[in-house]
Amino acid sequence: MAMTLQVIYPIADGTHFDMDYYINTHFPIVDEHMGPHLQSMQVAKGLAGGPDTPPGFYAVATLTFEDQAALDAGIAAAGPAIADIPNFTNAAPQMLIGEVIN
Repeated sequence: MAMTLQVIYPIADGTHFDMDYYINTHFPIVDEHMGPHLQSMQVAKGLAGGPDTPPGFYAVATLTFEDQAALDAGIAAAGPAIADIPNFTNAAPQMLIGEVIN
């Protein structure tokens, strides 16, 4: 069964997020180290939290893996990507591991 790892970057007072760095530098690091284990990677930039509501998140990255073994291998290879996080944000990322159900 396919599995996902979502990395969610919440907006909070005093936080910053460099989207240019995230796209142009961090993505290639993720791809280099986790790419061999990924089926796909999708990122959504936060624009709104609803009608007339500012976004609660800078971005949500969804990494999809073929199965639990691929997810485990991807996480094991993620060290350089995790170490890079302070280079583009001081927000504490949240993670959600999930099973794809549709």
